[in-house]
Amino acid sequence: MYIAAFAPDAGESVNTLIADPPPGAPVPPILPGKDGFLFLDREKFHDSFAGDLPAAQAAFMADSQVPWGVAALGGSITEPAWRVKPSWYLIATDDRMIPPPAQRVMSERAGSTVVEAAGSHSIYVSQPAAVAALIEQAASTVTAQ
Repeated sequence: MYIAAFAPDAGESVNTLIADPPPGAPVPPILPGKDGFLFLDREKFHDSFAGDLPAAQAAFMADSQVPWGVAALGGSITEPAWRVKPSWYLIATDDRMIPPPAQRVMSERAGSTVVEAAGSHSIYVSQPAAVAALIEQAASTVTAQ
């Protein structure tokens, strides 16, 4: 299950997937690493990560960010699960972190069952019914096999 997410292939990492963004793609406001960790710029968080959420909710999310390790960006995948298991992908059509065209390419190459919904990278918060519906679809498909 991929919800507005990276779906790397063997040998790829987040770094390799973001190395060549589509022309005009928004640039995620990742601040320079500090002590091996990254944060998103609080001032740009709402627009880039949670554009379809109320400002107060986006501010809370920006303030409560959990740092993520710089090293995580370079970890390459050895055996992507989507090569041997069915996958589902929810494309967030208003995502400003992972461009929707990139999501479409990754979901297509993974052979995912795809649903598109209007929403930001925080679509799991703004459109929980769309996320739950895709999870239910996946669960019913897998249990029926």
